[in-house]
Amino acid sequence: MQQTSDQRHGLVMVSDPELLDTILRLAAAAGCELHRTVDAAQARPHWTQAPLVLLDAPAAQKCAQAGLPRRGEVVVAVRGEPPPPVWQHAVAVGAEHVISLPDAESWLVAAFTEAAEGSRRGGAVLAVVGGRGGAGASVLAAAVAVTAVRDGSRVLLVDCDPLGGGLDLVLGAEDLGGLRWPDIGVGGGRVPATALHAALPAPTVVRRGGGELGVLSCDRSAHGPSPAAVRSVIEAGRRAGETVVCDLPRYPTEAAVAALAAADLTVLIVPADVRSSAAGARVAAVLAEHGGPVRLVVRGPAPGGVDAAEVARALGIPLLAAMRPEPGLARALERGAAPGRFRGPLAGAARAVLAELHAIAGSTAGVRS
Repeated sequence: MQQTSDQRHGLVMVSDPELLDTILRLAAAAGCELHRTVDAAQARPHWTQAPLVLLDAPAAQKCAQAGLPRRGEVVVAVRGEPPPPVWQHAVAVGAEHVISLPDAESWLVAAFTEAAEGSRRGGAVLAVVGGRGGAGASVLAAAVAVTAVRDGSRVLLVDCDPLGGGLDLVLGAEDLGGLRWPDIGVGGGRVPATALHAALPAPTVVRRGGGELGVLSCDRSAHGPSPAAVRSVIEAGRRAGETVVCDLPRYPTEAAVAALAAADLTVLIVPADVRSSAAGARVAAVLAEHGGPVRLVVRGPAPGGVDAAEVARALGIPLLAAMRPEPGLARALERGAAPGRFRGPLAGAARAVLAELHAIAGSTAGVRS
């Protein structure tokens, strides 16, 4: 059963002011709200519902003496090396962890993040790659994101191509406030998905209802994200049950490789002509090195009569969709209209990609209940 927002408040009972300040700071960084109590009587109403309980040694002793029921996710925190009595109190209260601060700060931030986001279904991660320059990978990635939002999903659209000009331009979101990759100070730590979404541009791509879209775009510079940052962002979306769509460059940068390693499905989009098929075969060989499922989308027109099935046979990749040309698409993109908003070949291909993603990932990722 999904916990309510109030039930996702952690519980803290700590008398040491310096230790309490550290815990509150780390909880704020993770976006986790806390119930603060001073004795076992105040803690009792929240004891079983809180996703995480933080105690110091005196609090652990008091809660054990008060007979509070055993439960999981109880942590006893101390400053410095824990003395022997701390372990005795931890055992008495049934604590799963005894941690020393500041050494365990990163561990505690991760625990707070998980507590704040709750026990949601795992999300699904898609990587989209073009078989050649101008193949339409960014447009397809954006269309998949828009289609997922229309279906009610919470979506994170991640731009991993620093030379692509910025994925926000594809959605007409270049003037929206919010952070881009150069502004995101994410290393290899754990990122709260709620805080991440709040910091990103959130273009309105459906008129009413639907889900939510956050766009993490590269800026108009050649400096892309680090592999650790890409992994952290993708994992944040996955933990939160979101659909994460990554637009990747054709060349295997370290950040692109990190996204490929995390993806449940990779889609290669190739225009229906001989030169594009030859270029796509080189990209397909790179994708094969990473071992994940790869599917092919072939984009028309086919000026030489190249059949989509022929392209799939030449590349050795299962064909997922053969997409006819979409009249007026280039003009709509120039006007800042988000791709995939209306019925047409692009929206149809996007829906086929989402269906395959969810079939492989084994979930209806991100759909709100």
